[in-house]
Amino acid sequence: MGTNDTPPEEPKGPEQPPREARPDGPPRAGEQPAPRPGKPAAEPTGPTEPVASTEPAAAVEPTGPVEPDEPATPAASPAGTDGTDGPEATGRQRLVAGLWPPRVSRAQLIVALLLFVLGLGLAIQVRSNSDSSALRGARQEDLVRILDELDGRTKRLEDEKQQLEDQRKELESSSNQAEEARRQTVEKERQLGILAGTVAAQGPGITLKITDPKGQVESDQLLDALQELRAAGAEAIQINGVRVVAGSYFSDEGGHIAIDGKKITQPYEFKVIGKPQDLEPALNIPGGVVQTLEKEQATVAVTRSAKIIVDALRAAKQPDYARSSSS
Repeated sequence: MGTNDTPPEEPKGPEQPPREARPDGPPRAGEQPAPRPGKPAAEPTGPTEPVASTEPAAAVEPTGPVEPDEPATPAASPAGTDGTDGPEATGRQRLVAGLWPPRVSRAQLIVALLLFVLGLGLAIQVRSNSDSSALRGARQEDLVRILDELDGRTKRLEDEKQQLEDQRKELESSSNQAEEARRQTVEKERQLGILAGTVAAQGPGITLKITDPKGQVESDQLLDALQELRAAGAEAIQINGVRVVAGSYFSDEGGHIAIDGKKITQPYEFKVIGKPQDLEPALNIPGGVVQTLEKEQATVAVTRSAKIIVDALRAAKQPDYARSSSS
């Protein structure tokens, strides 16, 4: 009889339920530890592949106006990162970089010094030329008068020089030098007395009369008239009974003009001894005394005379410390 070589199946026992991991105990062999409650499960460290979704992605509708696509503009890289030297410098920056800090050489310093000296000379020349601009608009008659006045001053200086030379020759050639020296001393004393105002004087000259009805004339304008007369060769001057000498001064006191502290009232009358042909033109030059006083609405009258008497005297003042020295 045939025999069945297949071994009989062993009876299966009842199925056991799957074992659950014990949270508190260590995992058994072949089991992975279950995550503890309260802590997130550890993420896998290995590379993960995305799970393909079978559902189609929902299209996102634009919420605003759709603009056409623009080409992407590459961002400007900072200087030096892409191998370039940065943006190119402008012309002004190159000019500033070339001028500052200044680089001055010795030749440039010498040229600058020469230019400074040249400019200074030109400025002085222009200023000297502008001083004579007041005479450019003068009339021919006024220019001739000014030249005559200058010639007169030159002639007076030459005459004075000649007199001094004659005196020296007389002292050297005179047989009685003592008598000649005494005579010259007396003459010199008389001349100095006239200049000092201690001696009366007379001679040709002019009379200057200034009438100021509105009281606009001040002391400095009278002083200007006095200086102009002295420059023209005036030898003796008297104003309203006051002898004017080298040390006289003018001042304004209480609405009046005073000379050496003595008040004078208008009209102001100058008695001047000198050469009339030189004194009168000196007052009438363009921009001179007469024009200046007339701008102040004053009336000026100049009268020539063959004999002017200056009889106002000043007391001789003895010096306190100075004494004559014998040579």
